Amino acid sequence: GGNDAQKTIGIIWMLLIASGNSGADNPPMWVIISCYCAISLGTLFGGWRIVKTMGQRITKLKPVGGFCAETGGAITLFIATAMGVPVSTTHTITGAIVGVGASHKMSAVRWGVAGNIVWAWIFTIPASAFVAAIAWWIGMHIL
Repeated sequence: GGNDAQKTIGIIWMLLIASGNSGADNPPMWVIISCYCAISLGTLFGGWRIVKTMGQRITKLKPVGGFCAETGGAITLFIATAMGVPVSTTHTITGAIVGVGASHKMSAVRWGVAGNIVWAWIFTIPASAFVAAIAWWIGMHIL
C-alpha cells in the first residue's frame, strides 16, 4: 500500500486542492484513511484470485521461487517508493514471477496467461477514461 494507496491519495488530494476544498500542505486524514481502507478491502475480497493467478497460473512456483519473486518485487517497490516513482505492485510482482519462471526455462511460463494480464492492463487505461468521461458528463448535467 506504500505505493498503490499513495497514488490514489494524490489524485483525490489534487482534486480537492483544485476545487478549493483542501490546502496544499497535507492531504486530509479522511482521504488517507479511506484510500488505505479501500486498498485493504480490495485485497481482502479480491486478493485470493490474484494470488492464485500469480502463484499457480503464470508459472508453478515453489516456495524458494515465491520467496525470490516476493523479495525482488519488494526491493523494487521500496526503491521506487523512496524515489517517489509511482509503480504498480501488481506489475512489479508479475514481472518478478515471470522472471522466476523464465529463469528455469522459457516454457515454464504460461505466456498466454501473462499476455492476458498485459492486455488487461492496456485495456484498463481507455476503460478508465471512458468511465471518467461518463461520470463527468453526468456531473455536468446534474449541476
